[in-house]
Amino acid sequence: MTHDSTAVQLASSSSNATASGGWWRDAVIYQVYVRSFADSDGDGIGDLRGVRSRLPHLARLGVDAVWLTPFYVSPQADGGYDVADYRAVDPLFGDLSDADELVRAAHALGLRVIVDVVPNHTSEQHPWFRAALAGEPGARERYHFRPGRGPDGAEPPNDWESIFGGPAWTRVPDGAWYLHLFAPEQPDLDWDHPEVAAEFASVLRFWLDLGIDGFRIDVAHGMVKAPGLPDIGRGAQATLIGTEPLPFFDQDGVHEIHRSWRRLLDSYAGGRIGVAEAWAPTSERLALYVRSDELHQAFNFRFLNCPWDPAAMRTVIDESLAATTAVGAPTTWVLSNHDVVRHVTRYGGGARGLARARAAALLMLALPGSAYLYQGEELGLPEVADLPDRVRQDPAFRRGRRQPWDTDGPAGSGPRPEGPAEPEGQDGLRDGCRVPLPWDGAEPPYGFGPAGSWLPQPAGWGGLSVAAQTGDPHSTLELYRAALELRRAMPGLGAPEAGTGTGAGAGAGADASAEAPYGPYACGMRWQTAPEGVLLFTRPGFACTLNSRPDPVELPAPGRPVLSSAPVETDGRTVRLPPDSCTWWSL
Repeated sequence: MTHDSTAVQLASSSSNATASGGWWRDAVIYQVYVRSFADSDGDGIGDLRGVRSRLPHLARLGVDAVWLTPFYVSPQADGGYDVADYRAVDPLFGDLSDADELVRAAHALGLRVIVDVVPNHTSEQHPWFRAALAGEPGARERYHFRPGRGPDGAEPPNDWESIFGGPAWTRVPDGAWYLHLFAPEQPDLDWDHPEVAAEFASVLRFWLDLGIDGFRIDVAHGMVKAPGLPDIGRGAQATLIGTEPLPFFDQDGVHEIHRSWRRLLDSYAGGRIGVAEAWAPTSERLALYVRSDELHQAFNFRFLNCPWDPAAMRTVIDESLAATTAVGAPTTWVLSNHDVVRHVTRYGGGARGLARARAAALLMLALPGSAYLYQGEELGLPEVADLPDRVRQDPAFRRGRRQPWDTDGPAGSGPRPEGPAEPEGQDGLRDGCRVPLPWDGAEPPYGFGPAGSWLPQPAGWGGLSVAAQTGDPHSTLELYRAALELRRAMPGLGAPEAGTGTGAGAGAGADASAEAPYGPYACGMRWQTAPEGVLLFTRPGFACTLNSRPDPVELPAPGRPVLSSAPVETDGRTVRLPPDSCTWWSL
């Protein structure tokens, strides 16, 4: 049985959590990397009109919201995360009317729209920074300008390193230095300056008034720096992110900023949300960002970084649920994004990697809370690992620096997932996961646009296109569609508050000794006894099995199979789980 979903009718087109106080609590949110999604004008670069034209694909897929990467006016030194004007659309992507029409079209299809906001730094071309370089009185106080150390101030003010490589400081002609935790074209703002907070409150209101439904906050952990900007005393600092306290990330002062933004979001009707892209040394520290008076969600990068190992997966799931439950917030789950090697490749590549990626997707979508999908994962796209140097555009490539998320996964938070003999990505850089999507046709650009694409698409992607996979019951696209339909239809799925946490193992051999140290959870999730290499948990009326082993496993059937990432054999009493597979069961 593959994609053998039940014929249960959808109760509604909304997520299970809507009635319990927040659409986001179990929403499935789809990330669009705008320049690689769809091109409307033939310049080879995706744009807002292209996104709008493909919104029906997302509605049919069954997601609740779309998150758009930056489309603001920008010199594009870091893919738009260097913003020169926060209230205008870069001509590369269209204009403000295109943004307005996209939001209206999405809402007409029942999709909410989340946009990126980049508050840690601006572009060097932002009027504020140009004024600072020009010597305008008081302009430098909005940024971190400092005198250098050593003879004639020729050394940087401290030992901080840029995430993209080299010192986190650049010297200007008059001898002062400015801080940039990312590229030199991205000077860090000083959030101690009142004009900075006032400006971003105004920016948020501008887009909320346009009708957007929330913000993904880039580097939400980075706006506040430790007083005095103290030295760290060691190198390779990027590998410490998310594992150790650092004076430039996860300072307590960021929480007051997020509280002020929560008050602003709550002043608008319709459930507007804030989502933190935040790194923190522990799950408990990360949970602080989603306390009841702060943001609504925070990305759970530990799940993304988890190797293909059931014990590690269970530990991450337990600790994530425990941390967010402690503050009354939903947990988020994500497998890929525009900054990491695609999970098909991380899990081994080829047929094995795809099998594991399909299984991991069903596991993720069965967990309580909200899930994020990265464009193309519903097609089973692998990482493109053989891009010619001449076409690569990641700023870290130009600076010869592997990314922190490539060394031991994001923020060095765990062992590298089991992978293939060939390189996982391409020197740890990000272009390989940003290659434009295949929509239809047998040759590039596969319907991406009227002409070529800004990064070359591989030969052979025609079979992975949306058109090629639509209607194929064995395709990854149809697996995702079936999973999202069932997630809405089955009351035990999605909503983090579903069930009471008691009696959740009915019909599945509940075993108190098999419970997680933090469970059973209020969401009704409960671990059950399972063979080595297999994860088995139940939620009200539902069970999920994951076989991480390279061989089949037999066990008592938890219930009636409704969806599987690979064909399962069952006589109703026992089941033979395929290797590297995940199956959903109705109890």
